[in-house]
Amino acid sequence: MPVSMDALADDLAAESAVLRGLLAPLQEHEWRLSTPAAGWNVGDQVAHLAYFDDVAVRSATDPDAFVADREKIEADGGISPDTVADRFRGLTGTQLLPWFDEARERLVTSFRVLEPSLRVPWFGPPMSAASSLTARIMETWAHGQDIADTVGVTREMSPRLRHVAHIGIGARAYSYAVNEVALPAVPIRVELDAPDGSTWTWGPDGAPDRVTGPALDFCLAVTQRRHRDDTALTITGPAAIEWMTIAQAFAGAAGTGRAAGQFAKGNA
Repeated sequence: MPVSMDALADDLAAESAVLRGLLAPLQEHEWRLSTPAAGWNVGDQVAHLAYFDDVAVRSATDPDAFVADREKIEADGGISPDTVADRFRGLTGTQLLPWFDEARERLVTSFRVLEPSLRVPWFGPPMSAASSLTARIMETWAHGQDIADTVGVTREMSPRLRHVAHIGIGARAYSYAVNEVALPAVPIRVELDAPDGSTWTWGPDGAPDRVTGPALDFCLAVTQRRHRDDTALTITGPAAIEWMTIAQAFAGAAGTGRAAGQFAKGNA
């Protein structure tokens, strides 16, 4: 089935609305609450999303300017999420929320009209416009999880988890590369229990190395929002176990994830 940018944009808008529903009621002091991401508060999570929304729009609408900016950043040592967080930490919640709203609207509007196969530059290899927008869905869900954990809210599961799972599986090779570990030439079967009761599958059916269980738990694991031991996943085979030890759906340096026992098993 052809990729629909309208469908992806609609899913991103829906995921954005869920996050905004968490943010809008917050008092100013709650924007400063520490999240499970070490050193990051709620405001840092939102600034991260808004900043990279703006950057993603530039990469798609003015790629030459993006590449020029990227070259300057790389000359200064490369981009660091912690540096981005530090830069905007002085902004209040009443400043951050409108920035997020406006940046997200620009992103959805700009990408909706692009061809899915259009190659856009990024920090690393170029990617398709469809992949770039899917990555923004994953990032929104993952950072939203940190905020939901902080304010004690359990979000409703949705079919949009499939985007997160798909990126997590597609990033298997990247997970090995960023950890400087050789990728084994072993296929892995992934079977996930979807929110609607169906089963999502990837990989050959007969592969002995397997990851099975709730889609939510798989998404929490590959975005490093839960340690694999704090999920209800069944991980079988040495290649699957190794992968789920270092799985990382997001770009950047190898993440530190969450500690085993930090969250109750299956708690979202």
